[in-house]
Amino acid sequence: MNPKLKQLHPYPFEKLKQLNHGIVPPANKSAIALSIGEPKHPTPLFIQQALQQHLPSLVNYPTTRGTDALRQTIAHWVCQRFSIAPQFMTPEKNVLPVNGTREALFAFAQSIIDPQKQPIIIMPNPFYQIYEGAALLAGAEPYYLNSTADNNYCPDFDSIPSDILERCQLFFICSPGNPSGSVLGQSDHEKLIALAQRYDFVIASDECYSEIYADENRPPQGLLQTAFTLGNKTFDRCVIFHSLSKRSNAPGLRSGFVAGDAALMKQFLHYRTYHGCAMSLPVQQASIVAWQDEDHVLENRNYYREKYNAVIRILSDVCIISQPPGSFYIWLKTTIADTEFAQGLFALENVTVLPGSFLSREAKGINPGQNHVRMALVAPLDDCIDAAHRIKQFIKTL
Repeated sequence: MNPKLKQLHPYPFEKLKQLNHGIVPPANKSAIALSIGEPKHPTPLFIQQALQQHLPSLVNYPTTRGTDALRQTIAHWVCQRFSIAPQFMTPEKNVLPVNGTREALFAFAQSIIDPQKQPIIIMPNPFYQIYEGAALLAGAEPYYLNSTADNNYCPDFDSIPSDILERCQLFFICSPGNPSGSVLGQSDHEKLIALAQRYDFVIASDECYSEIYADENRPPQGLLQTAFTLGNKTFDRCVIFHSLSKRSNAPGLRSGFVAGDAALMKQFLHYRTYHGCAMSLPVQQASIVAWQDEDHVLENRNYYREKYNAVIRILSDVCIISQPPGSFYIWLKTTIADTEFAQGLFALENVTVLPGSFLSREAKGINPGQNHVRMALVAPLDDCIDAAHRIKQFIKTL
C-alpha cells in the first residue's frame, strides 16, 4: 500500500459520526442536517431532460478533452461571467471539462507537484479537506494559512515567510470560502499573482461557490478576471475550478471545468488521459444546457437569500450572525467548544452541524476552526426555519 495513505486524516464527517455515536436524539423532533454542503434544491427539469434525451450516446466512449460544443459553451460562460475577451479564452487551449471540482482539485496537485524538490502546497485554514489530501498524496508538505475574524476570514498573504514561498509549488485559494463564505477581492488576487510571479508557483482558485452570493450587483471576483485586468492575458500560473453542483443544484451530475493557463492545461490534459476520467456524453449534453442558462441560477440565489433572511431573523437576538458575501454557509461563533456545541445540539434538538475544528488544523499555536460551527443552509426553507428555532432554544440553555 502507498505509505502516504497513513498521513490522511479521517474525513470531517467520519469525525462527526464518531462524535455523535451512541447519542439518541429526541424521537419527537425530526432530523435536520445542516452539516453537509449538499444542495437540496431540485435539479432543474431541463437539465434532467437533456440527460435523459442523450442516454443513447452511452454506447460511445467519451474523450478526455470533452466535446467541442461543451468546451465552447464553457469558454463563452467564462468570458461573459468574468469580462474576458473571447480571443484570450479559447476552447481548444484554455478549457478542460472535469467530473466535478473535487476530483479535479485532487488530480491537479498530482500533475503539478515535483516531489523531489521538498514542495509545499499552501492552503487556507480552515479548508476543503481535498486540498490537504491532494498535498500529502502528491508528496508535498501542507502549509496552513490561518483565516480568522481578525482578517475577515480571508488568508493574509503578507504573513507568509519567504522560505515557505520559495518552496511553494501550488497555492490553493477558495472564494467564496468554505466554510466562512468570505470573498477575495481584486487587490487580494493582485497580491497573490505578484507572489506567484516572483516565487514561481501556480494558483489553483476553487470558485465552486462563485454563483451563490448575497449582493446581486456584486458577484465575486474571479482569479482569471483579475489576471486579465492586470494584462496577464495568458493567465500565466492561474487556474480556476468551477462546478455545476452548487450553481445548478446538480451534485450528482459530477460536472465542472478547469480553465486558465494554456501550458498548464496542456499538461493537465496529458495527465488526465492516463487518469481515465472522461465525462460521459449524456452528462456533457446536460452540462451544456446548464451553463447556457442563468435564470435558474438567479432563482437559486434568491432562494438562498430567503433562507438566510429567515434564519438570521430568528437567531440574531441570541448570537452574532449575518449573511456572508458568498456560499450557502453560516460560520457561527460558539461560546463553548465547537464539538460540545455540535454534540449538544444533536442530543437535545436533533439538528446536525459540523464542528469547525474538524475543518482546520493547528497552525501558529491556534486552531482557527475552534469555537465555530458550520451550518449549511441546504435544507428546504421550512426545515431551515425549524432548525433555527431549535438552535435558538439550544443557545438559550447554554
